[in-house]
Amino acid sequence: MTGTPLDLDRLLRARSVAIVGASEKPGALGNAVLRNLERHGYAGAIHLINPKRPVIAGRQALGGIDELPVGVDAAVLAIPGPAVLDAVRALAARGVGAAVIFSAGFAEGSEEGLAAQAEVARIAAEHGVVVEGPNCLGMTNYVEGIPLTFVETPPLMLDAPAADRRIGIVSQSGAMAVVLGTTLIAKGLGLSISVSTGNEAASGVEDYVEYLLAEPHTAAIGMIVEQFRSPRRFLALAERARAAGKTIVLLHPGTSSAARESAATHTGAMAGDWQVMRTLVERAGVVLVDSLEELGDVLDLAIRCGAGPGGGTAVLTESGAFKALTLDLAERLGLALPELAGDTAVALRAAVPDFIPVSNPMDLTAQSLVDPDLYRRTLVPLLADAGIGSIVLGIIQTDEHTCRLKFGPIIAAIRALRPEKPVIFAGLDDGAPVPAGYIADLRALGVPYFPSPDRVFRALARLTHAAARDRAVAPDVPIAAMLPHGGVIAEYRSKALLAPLGVPFPAGGFATTPDEALTVAARIGYPVALKAQAQALSHKSDAGGVVLNLADATELAAGWARLHA
Repeated sequence: MTGTPLDLDRLLRARSVAIVGASEKPGALGNAVLRNLERHGYAGAIHLINPKRPVIAGRQALGGIDELPVGVDAAVLAIPGPAVLDAVRALAARGVGAAVIFSAGFAEGSEEGLAAQAEVARIAAEHGVVVEGPNCLGMTNYVEGIPLTFVETPPLMLDAPAADRRIGIVSQSGAMAVVLGTTLIAKGLGLSISVSTGNEAASGVEDYVEYLLAEPHTAAIGMIVEQFRSPRRFLALAERARAAGKTIVLLHPGTSSAARESAATHTGAMAGDWQVMRTLVERAGVVLVDSLEELGDVLDLAIRCGAGPGGGTAVLTESGAFKALTLDLAERLGLALPELAGDTAVALRAAVPDFIPVSNPMDLTAQSLVDPDLYRRTLVPLLADAGIGSIVLGIIQTDEHTCRLKFGPIIAAIRALRPEKPVIFAGLDDGAPVPAGYIADLRALGVPYFPSPDRVFRALARLTHAAARDRAVAPDVPIAAMLPHGGVIAEYRSKALLAPLGVPFPAGGFATTPDEALTVAARIGYPVALKAQAQALSHKSDAGGVVLNLADATELAAGWARLHA
């Protein structure tokens, strides 16, 4: 990659395109690229190059690159690997601004391939050519209808919200870029630009992330990366994204040694220490996920619900057993389910029959089948509670008749209430025959639809943890200068010193009174642990200075009294 900024407009907003290796043969890469451009109604000039075919698909073809007009924006190389170097040289000589190289067999293949890739990089740097790849699937600008890829890519037909808040995709793996794009489109989400960077001979993920930060339609960026070749630059870009309110969600293989070895044979990447990567990128504001499914889910919530829903989560459901399962999962995920108290509890008590306990999660039973306004009445106080940041509706769907009885009142309630905080629909019975119109209506109202509640809770936990993460700047003075001379440092002081340096700790706080303890617990969510703090108390549990699993305010107050005594 060059040290000067790349003119990525020559690639991502190409106003003229050359297809080197154009073909009429179905299945040929050059044929697929041409069909994509025609399918999108590409309005720029298209130059076909094939020395053996003067006419292709009714278009006049050129015999070679040297016949191109000077200054074509981008060229797609749909040719065998051994021919790529000569083609790149010829493109540079004609002033072509960018080249997309599909061919594999470069740095990921052999020493000879590595040398060939280095020569591509040299030519690109010398002539200012943007090179995507080699070993990539190309790119698609969905906003302007520019698909420079051989993967069949239909145009997107989006409603207004999806058109205004889109997702950019940056992936070293071309196949995974396509998979993620398919997933997001199926969710009714809009895409701005999708790029597969491949081996990154002369442009990398950092270049495209920087471009997307300035792209006005892009509200979030989904990334699949096996190696950051410019990690400091990426961390700086992540900080810029956070400041701009653009969420970056990252899937980064490499927790196992086998995955790190696989990366080298896939895109020529040398994966580093995964745990170090995690600490740095999360501190910079990136949301790190563990799977493709989670990547799509978190992006869905980020677009429809905002980057970081503040406060805890309230759950309305229709099953006591599911209520218990939710409590278990939330505890494992560290997802706060605040106690419903005060005005909220009073309003909920008035809104539901006596046989429904007020709790979080709250089991509405099957009462909504005979009292469809129940959904609206219970949503009202939860939406008004400042301690609730998001609401999950865990609904049993069963069949089309049941869906009709439930979805209609839920959609009507949301349409009437116009909630400013996220409301998320989660079907408890994945596979139930839900009419597509109901899902479309929910999404049009900004309500994500999920076929599984577990996926909602995992995605919510990712976003809420990222929003709450402490990103204080590390002190300019070395930490040693702030330490006492000898002795033991109390736990709360140790955490205060280490957290700004990126050391992760569970959510918590230091309290000197019972009221302060209750405030901290309300913020982080129950259950909580209570620990005595003193410089001379390095082994707290040995002295009875730790109380675990305090489930509510009453237990916390009792635990405080016991420790204080």
